[in-house]
Amino acid sequence: MSKQVQDAYIVAASRTPIGRSHRGFFRNTRPDDLLVYAIQAALAQVPGLDPAAIEDAIVGCAMPEGEQGTNIARIGALLAGLPSSVGGVTVNRFCASGLSAIQMAADRIRVGEADVMIAAGAESMSMVPMTGNKPSFNPAVFAKDENIGIAYGMGLTAEKVAKQWKVSREDQDAFALQSHLKAIAAQQAGAFADEICPVQVVERTPNLVSGDGFGEVNIQARTVSLDEGPRAETTLEALAKLRTVFAAQLDPAGQPTGHGSVTAGNSSQTSDGAGALILASGAAVQRFNLQPLARFVSFASRGVPPEIMGIGPIEAIPAALKSAGLGLADMGWIELNEAFAAQALAVIRTVGLNPDLVNPMGGAIALGHPLGATGAIRAATVVHALRRHQLKYGMVTMCVGTGQGAAGIFERV
Repeated sequence: MSKQVQDAYIVAASRTPIGRSHRGFFRNTRPDDLLVYAIQAALAQVPGLDPAAIEDAIVGCAMPEGEQGTNIARIGALLAGLPSSVGGVTVNRFCASGLSAIQMAADRIRVGEADVMIAAGAESMSMVPMTGNKPSFNPAVFAKDENIGIAYGMGLTAEKVAKQWKVSREDQDAFALQSHLKAIAAQQAGAFADEICPVQVVERTPNLVSGDGFGEVNIQARTVSLDEGPRAETTLEALAKLRTVFAAQLDPAGQPTGHGSVTAGNSSQTSDGAGALILASGAAVQRFNLQPLARFVSFASRGVPPEIMGIGPIEAIPAALKSAGLGLADMGWIELNEAFAAQALAVIRTVGLNPDLVNPMGGAIALGHPLGATGAIRAATVVHALRRHQLKYGMVTMCVGTGQGAAGIFERV
């Protein structure tokens, strides 16, 4: 039976603040709890929606194991209070997991198989490290030169991009500084208020001063409502003093290697966070009297050599634009995930993106990059920014580990 293609609308979009991994305010908060916060906040934006109408919850997670394993999508949906009739499936496209979750949810609606879907992303890099708790590469990865890049650390791929695309250390540091400055300005202006749901964090610490030292715990609760990563004290001078951490600038003989420009300061921050969107068909919009924020327009993913994975958006962006029948000039807001300043600059320069339209409120270098959650988080940023600034089209795009790029386009309605 043929299916009639219909539009998929984003009717709610919310996210948690992003915390710094290991030392930040979410270091002891489970990722499924973060997902619950995001889903409940999105549901609160559509009080007229009957939760029983939700077909499925598709949740992106880059390292779906440990505290974010055992199908975090289904668990998060149930813990959020959704009826047991709502399904849940966890998807993994590394850094584009959250964006792929939106694409999959939209496609279910667009082909007429569902009317209401949840798309989300969740990641705790405090609890589950990058590459997971027990990384194990197939030995065949190392048998062919073209596959060895699969096992490269992400920082090394950024070094290769910096060298091949001739992105200087100075340009990377300047880009990183702008990310922090834009993020701080956006926070001070209250620009994130529409998308961020406040989260209560409970901290428990043993009382080692009073009493006998046994069984006494200090419990302190606080509410966090802003991303933790932006640093107002960041300067070019401070960034320039940071050591390169992924490649040596000199070889053992003391000769220049041509590498050594990527630092912790011009790389994305490892982070914890979650985001959730609710998508609906036109029929569901009318039935439940919903107000669409945006229409999902198109999506594209493309592969690139794993050792230069950062250039993935160079291939994905034109493909998403072609599918949408649009051009770069139509884009009013672009969220380009700043995995590294080197790859972000390579993408901006090669594709010809307008720097003024890229990450106007800062990017992952300042705000953080909770891997599989980032696509959903940045989509929430785009759909609210389009409405706030009365812009027509926006894009979310990112590079992906093992050599991929992804891009999704949204239209304000």
